[in-house]
Amino acid sequence: MTEPAYVAVDWGTSSFRLWLVDRSGRVLAERRSDEGMLAAAKAGFSGVLQAHLAAVSTPDHLPVLVCGMAGAKTGWVEAGYVDTPAPLAAILKQAARVPGAARDIRILPGIAQRDRAAPDVMRGEETQLLGALGLETEGETLVCMPGTHSKWVRVKDGTVAHFSTFMTGELFSVVSRETILSLAVAGADEAEDTASFKTAVKAAFAAPAFAANLLFTARSRQLLFGGTPAAARETLSGTLIGTELAAGLSGSVPKSGITLIASGRLATLYRQAFDALSVNVTPIDADEAVRRGLSMAAAAIWTK
Repeated sequence: MTEPAYVAVDWGTSSFRLWLVDRSGRVLAERRSDEGMLAAAKAGFSGVLQAHLAAVSTPDHLPVLVCGMAGAKTGWVEAGYVDTPAPLAAILKQAARVPGAARDIRILPGIAQRDRAAPDVMRGEETQLLGALGLETEGETLVCMPGTHSKWVRVKDGTVAHFSTFMTGELFSVVSRETILSLAVAGADEAEDTASFKTAVKAAFAAPAFAANLLFTARSRQLLFGGTPAAARETLSGTLIGTELAAGLSGSVPKSGITLIASGRLATLYRQAFDALSVNVTPIDADEAVRRGLSMAAAAIWTK
């Protein structure tokens, strides 16, 4: 039977993912929950982790490598940042050790952009970048990483040169639940309305300054001309994503197009959005990317 070598954890703001991994990088067991940083800060990081380790019968000696918000100032142990221009290789060298733990637990650093005109930070995405691009990346890559806080990252020869954060996912949640537009999307089923989504993406991309106006059309169009709650929901989503893409694609785009690191529903939506704009995309699964990144970091830290 394959022996586990380490435990990899992606600890986000609202989500927790754990993988028990062997030396070849194969996943032997997996755990997922909504015990992200916000919940773990109240329940206790150590207790949350230990419960999941016990659930997959993790040996007491096995080390644990963590990326994400557990390393934030308000997380478990502050893991600091690598400043831009940030070589991805530097992430492997600056993991913070959790003091007083019975086992070896390390938390990877984030990346900080200490530019007064465009200050920005990321935690967790740097590990996805490491796993998706590796350390030997040559040339320039423009990466789109959708999420609650989407990241657009420009990587040059293995170094993060610049990045921008867009609150697209969080804005969608707030707008669709806490504004008058919640009336338009009330009762929306799981059915997709790709046509409404792509139309909204193209409209917002063409006129991002009108984003607030375009969002309201989800309600006014429904009131005046009819339409389903699903169509209204896709209009909101398409408008916000189209506005994000207008900014993300405003600079130079490499000939290879965009590297899209995403999973699940977000991967589908962003691929449809790029397709609507005829932009070439290379998709990479976000779960696989973060596992590869953690595997590379674990090998650098614990392989003698």
